[in-house]
Amino acid sequence: VQLVESGGGLAQAGGSLRLSCAASELTFSSYAVGWFRQAPGKEREFVAAVSWTGGSKYYAEPVRGRFTIYRDNTKNTASLQTHMLKPEDSAVYYCAARAVEGSSWWQEMDPAGMDVWGKGTQVTVSS
Repeated sequence: VQLVESGGGLAQAGGSLRLSCAASELTFSSYAVGWFRQAPGKEREFVAAVSWTGGSKYYAEPVRGRFTIYRDNTKNTASLQTHMLKPEDSAVYYCAARAVEGSSWWQEMDPAGMDVWGKGTQVTVSS
């Protein structure tokens, strides 16, 4: 599976951006998908994840209620809709996938355990 992100850019505080992730393989539906971000000088951190069916979603506390993750297995795509952006949301955002299942799948969505990564898309939020 290869992943390509798009949709990043510059937004004002309080604004919105929609990030997209396109997968190149038909087995996309076998992977849970996560969004991660990395700001300069900081470690890569988890943002949001969606299960392989799309029926279960999980969010990091700093973005809960502001970001929503989606996936469309018929189009091999995933997306992250962001609202009420804050300057501290500025980072490179990465899409990643992992072949994981089970009721505790979200616990496996860790930067160290992902199977494939995109190259990232920059999000900059001005105050």
